[in-house]
Amino acid sequence: MTIYQFLLLFLLWVCLPHFCSPEIMFRRTPVPQQRILGPRVPRSDGKILHRQKRGWMWNQFFLLEEYTGSDYQYVGKLHSDQDKGDGSLKYILSGDGAGTLFIIDEKTGDIHATRRIDREEKAFYTLRAQAINRRTLRPVEPESEFVIKIHDINDNEPTFPEEIYTASVPEMSVVGTSVVQVTATDADDPSYGNSARVIYSILQGQPYFSVEPETGIIRTALPNMNRENREQYQVVIQAKDMGGQMGGLSGTTMVNITLTDVNDNPPRFPQNTIHLRVLESSPVGTAIGSVKAIDADTGKNAEVEYRIIDGDGTDMFDIITEKDTQEGIITVKKPLDYESRRLYTLKVEAENTHVDPRFYYLGPFKDTTIVKISIEDVDEPPIFSRSSYLFEVHEDIEVGTIIGTVMARDPDSTSSPIRFSLDRHTDLDRIFNIHSGNGSLYTSKPLDRELSQWHNLTIIAAEINPLPLIYSCYNSVCLDDPERDSDNPKEMTRVAVFVRILDVNDNAPQFAVFYDTFVCENARPGQLIQTISAVDKDDPLGGQKFFFSLAAVNPNFTVQDNEDNTARILTRKNGFNRHEISTYLLPVVISDNDYPIQSSTGTLTIRVCACDSQGNMQSCSAEALLLPAGLSTGALIAILLCIIILLVIVVLFAALKRQRKKEPLILSKEDIRDNIVSYNDEGGGEEDTQAFDIGTLRNPAAIEEKKLRRDIIPETLFIPRRTPTAPDNTDVRDFINERLKEHDLDPTAPPYDSLATYAYEGTDSIAESLSSLESGTTDGDQNYDYLREWGPRFNKLAEMYGGGESDKDS
Repeated sequence: MTIYQFLLLFLLWVCLPHFCSPEIMFRRTPVPQQRILGPRVPRSDGKILHRQKRGWMWNQFFLLEEYTGSDYQYVGKLHSDQDKGDGSLKYILSGDGAGTLFIIDEKTGDIHATRRIDREEKAFYTLRAQAINRRTLRPVEPESEFVIKIHDINDNEPTFPEEIYTASVPEMSVVGTSVVQVTATDADDPSYGNSARVIYSILQGQPYFSVEPETGIIRTALPNMNRENREQYQVVIQAKDMGGQMGGLSGTTMVNITLTDVNDNPPRFPQNTIHLRVLESSPVGTAIGSVKAIDADTGKNAEVEYRIIDGDGTDMFDIITEKDTQEGIITVKKPLDYESRRLYTLKVEAENTHVDPRFYYLGPFKDTTIVKISIEDVDEPPIFSRSSYLFEVHEDIEVGTIIGTVMARDPDSTSSPIRFSLDRHTDLDRIFNIHSGNGSLYTSKPLDRELSQWHNLTIIAAEINPLPLIYSCYNSVCLDDPERDSDNPKEMTRVAVFVRILDVNDNAPQFAVFYDTFVCENARPGQLIQTISAVDKDDPLGGQKFFFSLAAVNPNFTVQDNEDNTARILTRKNGFNRHEISTYLLPVVISDNDYPIQSSTGTLTIRVCACDSQGNMQSCSAEALLLPAGLSTGALIAILLCIIILLVIVVLFAALKRQRKKEPLILSKEDIRDNIVSYNDEGGGEEDTQAFDIGTLRNPAAIEEKKLRRDIIPETLFIPRRTPTAPDNTDVRDFINERLKEHDLDPTAPPYDSLATYAYEGTDSIAESLSSLESGTTDGDQNYDYLREWGPRFNKLAEMYGGGESDKDS
């Protein structure tokens, strides 16, 4: 028997003073045995029955559960006062477990338990005891019931009805919000000791959740738990009996807690601008693309409604909200025409349909994006690697510096070559240029951030349609036509390129406004006469900071820097006289604090005026000079502007008249200097001698005539140089080289390259025709002996034709 069980038995012995041993005594009462305890009851045979009082006293037996001894556990003893100890009585036990679980010694009345008893299976047993005469088998005592009660020990740990609980709580809940209650049960006796008193604690899940020790209610322990950061939590709860003291038994369970969603996140478009493309042949109702606003919430909290709120394509396109995917499907509303318009812009808004008033402060719960829809021809144009490009460059870079590169490819299976160009409508000042082959964007003029901080360019990628090569001789070099590709683009695509000009401190600060400053004649030293401020076209990262000072020490005025980009002009002497000096010029130096430091000198014109005692101006010398003339300052300025405008008009007219004398007579839309003029006239054949006189090439003397150029208005007539006439049998190569050299040395030649075409085939063959087609028309034999004089290459012909007579003779 363990110490713990021994202590329990001792407590039972102390707490039960009404018997001193586990023994039931069957004792006779001192009253006569035949004492009538109740009314007489007539029997059926006419005799009267008398109720007989029981001859023993009865109390409960107590038995400790989970007995671990090797012998039977002793329960108690039955004893009748009729038992004389001679073995004439026999004790009989019946009821719950009699004969199996509980056995009795027939002679002594000792009751034993045959096996270990679990109170949690059965807390008490009701049995009946009787004492009979062993010889007559008649009862000597009436049968009576008694109870064997099982005393509890702490042999059962608390158990939860579920191994895993599932619970949820809204996100962003306040601290202490109830999540779920878990309850553990203990099979031990709750009325006996602390064996069934359960205390709850949390083993896992802190610091997010807590549990009430007595009730098992799980509550939130942290404020503003965000589902978007973490949605699932596993909390382990322990239930321990014995009031949570040491030595108590414990059981655990796991609670899976899910943070349910609330609408605390507004929808947001991932892009500010979305580019879509649609073929012009798409019928009405065709879905051309979708836009989707990302909402971190789920379920109805993430539901959005799309609509077109602005744009130039509201009558051409429509948008439908797809409930399953939460996307806005843009569809064609009217037939499209690629030749009429190629780009539409829509402003699309996405707004939550279910808004929680508790989270209005996180709003607005809507967002907008710009959708640009490009209308394409049936054949797909090139595709840029990005929907738009952003390049940043400092304003002080050198001309010709590459600032970025755009890339595009042809999505068609033909994979045509692509040539890049810059839309000059977006670069009217021609500040930028682009390499047509690799898409490198570079500067062609200096940049100035103060004139324009952003340049929104459009780059065009065009598919080139290859054509048959056209060869032309250009200054004696034959090249393919450089215009053949760019004049025949198959498809083209435009992309927006945003060039941001970064600031460089290249501007000096200046006065913010024109200051009309005056000083009173009765001014005192230290009197404020003007507060000045400055502006700077530059925009440094740390903000503008200006410093004010005088260019030189001035005995009349001084400047005091307020260190807030302003300064005060103060007087230094007592009193001024406008009759002596009516105007003072005060140079003020203004400097910034950026690198490199820029400074400028602004001059303040300070008039000396008569003032009243309160410092209000009454009259100044400058007004006195202007008023008698009857003209205000504004009128004088207007007159000067008119004179300047007239002078500018005269100068421009003279310049245009001077330039008109030097303009070429042949003008084209582009540069006329490198153009090839093709007349596509082959003439009327060999019989047409009027189409082109080839004799000009054969007779170089024909070009020696005095002819004037027709593409430039002549200013001075130059007498052309006469060159020696080439012999008639001169090879055409020598002839052309001679003419090129003459052209290079000719002072009357234009200062740029021109195209010269010489359709000269050379002189006639001295052998004329070797064909035998006409031999049938001649009567005599031809003489081919001259073939032998032409060299070894013609020996074979000489043998064939020269030996004709010998063959005939033979």
